[in-house]
Amino acid sequence: MGTGFSSLALLEINGSSSTNGYPSPMSKPTGLGDLPENCVSSILNHMDPPEICKLAMLSRAFHNASSADFIWESKLPPNYKFLVEKILHFTPPNSYMPKKDIYTKLCQPNHFDGGTKEVWLEKSSGKMCLSISSKALRITGIDDRRYWNHIPTEESRFKTVAYLQQIWWVEVLGELDFEFPPGNYSVFFRLQLGKSSRRFGRRVCNLDQVHGWDIKPARFQLSTSNGQKSSSECYLNEPGNWVQYHVGDFVVDSPHNMAMKIKFSMVQIDCTHTKGGLCLDSVLICPK
Repeated sequence: MGTGFSSLALLEINGSSSTNGYPSPMSKPTGLGDLPENCVSSILNHMDPPEICKLAMLSRAFHNASSADFIWESKLPPNYKFLVEKILHFTPPNSYMPKKDIYTKLCQPNHFDGGTKEVWLEKSSGKMCLSISSKALRITGIDDRRYWNHIPTEESRFKTVAYLQQIWWVEVLGELDFEFPPGNYSVFFRLQLGKSSRRFGRRVCNLDQVHGWDIKPARFQLSTSNGQKSSSECYLNEPGNWVQYHVGDFVVDSPHNMAMKIKFSMVQIDCTHTKGGLCLDSVLICPK
């Protein structure tokens, strides 16, 4: 009895209505395209965005189901409404944008605050990253061309970096008011000793003005509006390469407390010697 039932069930799944062991001439085999769209949506809801996009090419049912709002809303970070209004300048509920389109747009590099900051989502995870240009930082002496200059470069996502020729007192301060999705975050200064350029199609780095960074370490500090603090010291000693120097970490532990003000700094204020030859690109905030 069990065997007969299994055989009959198999024939029905394969689209057969015959009971003699052979498919009916009027039947046709079923496939993924015959799954109900709501069933497909439930399956896709448990997958990562890249997997959803791949499966959307399997059939019309998968393609239609892959655009369901409830799927993509589950992939968006909890602060996505804040990002939609601040970054995409889109104000629901007065107008409508599909959640899939919101996810796609937020995965692109999105500039704000006059192009001095940039935010994006990691495509595979939906986690948020943020970068702050040197032009959005308070740099001691930045208005005096004897010390600092903003120079163009293709090695920065902001197309320009702050270059230090020589100074006694190095102080870089920054702050940011933003909504961060719950999670652990790390803050980095992206720096390079030396001025890079291209010569005959090859990257070269001029180290002539690099000096003073091996005598005393640079000090990095981080604090948040809810009382988190961290600090570290590090010698800048990798000339010719862009390096992300770790400032510290902070935690956002609740979707109800995502708004946070963070302050960060880099200083080397030992006035017994000058420092120079430093490129300051940006500050990076990313999931730890």
